[in-house]
Amino acid sequence: MLNRYIRAIAGVFVIISVLLGMFVNQNWLWFTIFVGANLLQSSITKWCLMEDILQKVFKVKN
Repeated sequence: MLNRYIRAIAGVFVIISVLLGMFVNQNWLWFTIFVGANLLQSSITKWCLMEDILQKVFKVKN
């Protein structure tokens, strides 16, 4: 369940940041890069900050 939330949040962040980069200011694309880098780091280290945040918010343990 938690993985679905993480993927959904990452997808929403990417879509919103790309739209903001296209229509507001190109500097929003740095946020897209940050999200992508965080996903890459998470796949390598098997640690995800968003997972820790969601576990504390929903009080869920893996």
